[in-house]
Amino acid sequence: MCYSAMVESNLRSFWRQYQGVLSYATVQEIFQKRLTDSSIRIPKAFEANFDSPTSPNDTEIKRLIDQYRAASLTKLEIELFAQKKRHADAERALKSKVTKKAQEDFRISGNKIETALDRINGIKRPELRPTDSRIFPFWYAPILIHENGRAVVKLARYHLRQPRQPESVDRKYPGLYNARRDNIEKFWRNEFGVSHALMIVDSFYENVERDGKNAVLHFVPKPAEPMLVACLYGVWNAGKEDELLSFAAITDEPPPEVAAAGHDRCIINLKPENVEKWLTPQGRSSAELQAILEDKQRPYYEHKLLAA
Repeated sequence: MCYSAMVESNLRSFWRQYQGVLSYATVQEIFQKRLTDSSIRIPKAFEANFDSPTSPNDTEIKRLIDQYRAASLTKLEIELFAQKKRHADAERALKSKVTKKAQEDFRISGNKIETALDRINGIKRPELRPTDSRIFPFWYAPILIHENGRAVVKLARYHLRQPRQPESVDRKYPGLYNARRDNIEKFWRNEFGVSHALMIVDSFYENVERDGKNAVLHFVPKPAEPMLVACLYGVWNAGKEDELLSFAAITDEPPPEVAAAGHDRCIINLKPENVEKWLTPQGRSSAELQAILEDKQRPYYEHKLLAA
């Protein structure tokens, strides 16, 4: 599985490498929906593409980002005020008499104050950090697809809801952000050979078991070059207002160093010369597409254990 990744969010990179044109209409639609849908999460690094707008489309997206940030700050400041009051009340109560309720209120409010301050600082912080490019399942990320004979960059959700499936499939199958290669011609048969995408990734994270507990490993390719991740995508409820574009990264058997670290899957890192063929699967046989997936880049994936 690939439960989290550092994705390439700089649109200039997509243009330089693949002449990928941004689909402004779909990006604007997602930013607009985010104003009323708290489940939509977009990396701060992608928002940074519109910090200095140079076109009417850029300006409109920047307006939506600013509106979202202002609303988020208001909610966080209200929450911060409430938790500071709760914290102060618990502190006074503890000075009078130590009770379990006062101790819990003091502890929980302290944690919530710290979280709120971190989120406020994250919104206000002008400079980008590497983690501002990190996505998780159900987050939105830029992907490259071929549409009407050209390369197009779109924002898509990292968890593929296939057409004709009910919304409840998201909860029933929370692992649909990854598509196993050994199941690609079965469960994913409607996407494989039909709707292919590319996600560009600098590194990825995996959950493993260490001493009976969950641990998070951060894998970085050496040499440190962008990973060209083979993906599938789907459009749910096409043509309706609640249309959803979503995608899944294809995973395969892991290289020895990833297996030795304790994980049994790995995203597929395409060779640059195979990207165009992967993105244009129509007319290609399953055998040819499988050969593209097999003929992958094989860097050494170094890893480190993240602090708990």
